[in-house]
Amino acid sequence: MTELTYTQNGDYLMPDLTAEVQSQRIGKYGMIRLKFLKNNRRSLYSAMKIKGTLMEHLTEMDKIAREQVEGMVSQMAQAESVTEQMKADNPLEWTRRMNNFKHSAEEIVISSLLHS
Repeated sequence: MTELTYTQNGDYLMPDLTAEVQSQRIGKYGMIRLKFLKNNRRSLYSAMKIKGTLMEHLTEMDKIAREQVEGMVSQMAQAESVTEQMKADNPLEWTRRMNNFKHSAEEIVISSLLHS
């Protein structure tokens, strides 16, 4: 956590704020989290932006969300017996099911992790 420093400006103490250029890229889930914070958790968004922890938070949430989606998709595929053999035998059915699993997993992760 970065401590804020202040500069005397007349009768006022002004915070020394600088925008740090961060080269981290955020993915789909990080962008969803950013939009949620901007629209629904403005005070948390502002605090994280001032402290310089916003990008770190977004990249971490993106990573966690991607891992959870991948895990859920593989669990759903295993539970429904969607295998590589099905992929070879009936690729359209395999694709339909895998897309369905991915969309379901994304809905769960977005509502439980990113919108909380």
